[in-house]
Amino acid sequence: MSQSETRSTPSSDASTGVSNGYRNYVLFILTLVYAFNFIDRQIIGILSPFIKADLGLDDAQLGYLKGIYFALLYTLVGIPVAWLADKYSRVNIIAVSLTLWSGFTAVSGLATNYLQLALARIGVGIGEAGGSPPSHSIISDLFPKEKRAGALAIYSLGIPFGIMAAFFASAFFLQGGSADWRIVMISVGLPGIALAIIMKLTIKEPVRVHSVLAAAQQAAQPSMLHSVKVLLRIPSWWGMCLGISFASFGNYAISTWIIDFYVRVHPDYPIQDLLIAFGVINGTAYALGVWLGGVLADKWGRSDRRAYALLPAIALFIGVPAFYFTLQAESVMWSLALITLFLFTSGSYLGPSFAMAQTLAPSNVRAMSTALFFFVLNIIALGGGPTLVGILSQSLVPELGETQALKVALEYLVVMYVLSIGMFVWTSTRLKKDWEDASARGS
Repeated sequence: MSQSETRSTPSSDASTGVSNGYRNYVLFILTLVYAFNFIDRQIIGILSPFIKADLGLDDAQLGYLKGIYFALLYTLVGIPVAWLADKYSRVNIIAVSLTLWSGFTAVSGLATNYLQLALARIGVGIGEAGGSPPSHSIISDLFPKEKRAGALAIYSLGIPFGIMAAFFASAFFLQGGSADWRIVMISVGLPGIALAIIMKLTIKEPVRVHSVLAAAQQAAQPSMLHSVKVLLRIPSWWGMCLGISFASFGNYAISTWIIDFYVRVHPDYPIQDLLIAFGVINGTAYALGVWLGGVLADKWGRSDRRAYALLPAIALFIGVPAFYFTLQAESVMWSLALITLFLFTSGSYLGPSFAMAQTLAPSNVRAMSTALFFFVLNIIALGGGPTLVGILSQSLVPELGETQALKVALEYLVVMYVLSIGMFVWTSTRLKKDWEDASARGS
């Protein structure tokens, strides 16, 4: 991979040196890559009831597969990959990473026992570590900071669209539950390799757009440890990081356990209808919430920088009660309606949080900023949420039975959402000053 070029220009539409059409094409491809990221990440949660029955697993083992096995190396590898992305070709890093995680997803379909499936999930996590940090860095070089929340909200649409595609693919290939879950794994993994080839052939490494000060900093590329220290000294950076981490603890747990919940609580509801319903909900309500979160934060943020933290707090305050009553509803349709409201509100923090990870960071450590964001986010959320729900559920099975145990484990997620709301509110009190400091640095 060749050393990336830098130049000293202000971050504005005119200064990027690329047409709006090409810039939007790059954003579209990166969003599609992110969608494949979540297809491959989500698919094991969707197939969980079938894997459990086929391999004879308990909830704790499923929790490890959905959470910590994937998250551990995904998180640890993300930091050095981001350091490389601040120095070398981000396009190459993303293309190689996409090939790796897609290949390991397909290999998951060949697993015949728990150990093989666990090793394949670790491989998927290693590959996905090279996806988001370089992508965020590219987007931040192509879009000025006043439009980053909107651009990163569009990029974040890869989450709901990827989840939607995973549900639809499962509904199609499972044929109502009569087909093998392994077919689904192979079918969703292989297309990602083709996308990696398209990306490599059609996208050029963007010029890194820095201010004069940032260009001077780039001449002496900071060490990984120094980059981390710089970021941790920014209070609102840390606050946004914990806010998104606590909320995502709940979201990751819900996305990987919700099908198990409905299969156990509403066993008579057809699985194919359930998968299609969740595909539609994620592709509409959740996607709309993710997009609106970024757009509204940018619009409100022009007059009040606190908006990037207050908007997520308000949205979660509305949505979390809907999630709690989702678990209590006896009617499937009423339960689905409530979780639709929850998903609409719960995606609102993605665009604002990721935008602040870029805007508040010195411009020569943007990829590192995203990687550290994801390090904390994924250790707490991806590693903790699905895993701890599985462990708690399994510990309650002797006393409550599998159905009630999982329901109680999911109810405890409300605590993490309350912590998230509190963290976003606290961050809103520091955000204006830290934004001004970032502007003074030329970030």
